Amino acid sequence: MNDASDDIVIVGAGASGAACAWRLAAAGMKVTCLEQGYWRDHADTATTKDDWEITRTFDDAWSPNLRRLPEDYPVNDTDTPIKPVMFNGVGGSTIKWGAQFPRFRPSDFRVKSLDGVADDWPIDYFDLERYYDINDEIMGTSGLAGDPGNPPRKARPMPPLPLGPGGERMAKAFDRLGWHWWVSDVAITSRTYRGRGACNHCGPCDMGCPRLSRASADITYWPLALAAGARLITGARAFEIATGSDGRATGVSYYDAKGATRHVAAGTVILAANGAGSPRLMMLSASGRHPEGLGNRSGLLGKRLMHHPTGMVSAVFPEPMDNFRGAFACTLLCQHFYETRPEHDFVRGYQMQLVRSEAPLTFALGGHQPRLPWGREHHKGFVAGFGRTASLTVTTEDLPEESNRITLDPDLKDAFGMPAPKFHYRISENTAKMIEHGIESATRAFTEAGAVSTYPQRMLAYTGFHMLGTAKMGKDPATSVVDADCRVHDCDNLLIVDGSVFVTAAALNPTPTVQAIALRAADRIIATRRDRAGAAAATRAGWTPASSMEGAGR
Repeated sequence: MNDASDDIVIVGAGASGAACAWRLAAAGMKVTCLEQGYWRDHADTATTKDDWEITRTFDDAWSPNLRRLPEDYPVNDTDTPIKPVMFNGVGGSTIKWGAQFPRFRPSDFRVKSLDGVADDWPIDYFDLERYYDINDEIMGTSGLAGDPGNPPRKARPMPPLPLGPGGERMAKAFDRLGWHWWVSDVAITSRTYRGRGACNHCGPCDMGCPRLSRASADITYWPLALAAGARLITGARAFEIATGSDGRATGVSYYDAKGATRHVAAGTVILAANGAGSPRLMMLSASGRHPEGLGNRSGLLGKRLMHHPTGMVSAVFPEPMDNFRGAFACTLLCQHFYETRPEHDFVRGYQMQLVRSEAPLTFALGGHQPRLPWGREHHKGFVAGFGRTASLTVTTEDLPEESNRITLDPDLKDAFGMPAPKFHYRISENTAKMIEHGIESATRAFTEAGAVSTYPQRMLAYTGFHMLGTAKMGKDPATSVVDADCRVHDCDNLLIVDGSVFVTAAALNPTPTVQAIALRAADRIIATRRDRAGAAAATRAGWTPASSMEGAGR
């Protein structure tokens, strides 16, 4: 770490930036966080208004290219079938998420050893286990211990959300098929928790939650971080990580809310701007010592982009189930096909996630199901289908490929003239086979459950919620961007703590793993500072700790 300054600056106030800020500030460190967006008023969310479904589609859409808020930056998504979706603001994309909260499995960290593809992580599940537990407590996780498909875990802070009629029906169908399923771990309160109301099962969790039942980093981590002394600057658009003559980071330059240029000096810089924003800022910070982008000696910065390509099967059942009631994406998971199997023509696997019915307008306009025809038959079709549907998403494990990448667009700029990220991405043959198998499995499950019709979609476009792997973690600086402690190999006082550092993507939602990695990285900074302080005190006292003498004279 840089001895010149004990200050820490974090770029990004989302899931990982908030967790990191709290952990460091609670340890007494001076932390400043720069956030491009602003605070959200959860008491004034779109779901409190009659036109919330229209707002959800346009003004408050998932994609910044559709939303076009002043705090957004555009993305060039013309060269990818999966459209990147993200949100700038305090809480980051947890403002716009469904709050699925699964952990990686131990096998997800050992893909190369087990299946001969991709790479192994330099850390494993058990390195993160205690941080997963801490994160469960702060985010407020509801779920059920005892899943035989995952390592033993302590009880969740709250019991699981109810399955509802549709979930119970599908659970019985999975049981008859002999396929393993389990209730979802979710960052949604099933009862009153730390001043947050219990979920009332209204449904559109991605729009925000006036009851604060659905967790987001602004209502969980940030109150704790601010109380511990962290400073948060909103409307701060970072445009450069400044470096000294030695190539190490010296701080972050940004445009404030009025467009003025500002700078925060720091001994440690931490990036938490997601798998697109972090590599983008590092590319924008090229210098004489870092001509290809800051920390890009390996040439991997921006490469190995992984999403979770998602297919879906939707079904209509013969009787109403009011399946629109409840958290829209949080019911149960079937991970029966999660691991590599010799009988499959693909490696790794996928999970199926039960999604509830759409709201009225979305159903009428064709959300998960085909659009209802206009005219005399429209109302008849609406009555026959609304509240009788459910969907199973097929979430696949996307293996890393260097051809899938993010670059700086030569033409598209944001409001301040900064190059936008451009996505270059193709679905692999392995992933396509996974999706096809998942479509067949989901169709079979719905048929077993008694559905009268099914409708498959082999690729959902606006599912680029997870942008992973663009600054790979690893031991070797020649084949990775950061080390096991999230420090950039070529700039050891610069860290990345978001999904950029992922080595593999697993086949499930990454937020708990992102936050666990961020908490662990913060603890490594704390330990390093304490070791340094202890060594300095020992030197002043006139003696040298024995640990520093290991190997002396060899």
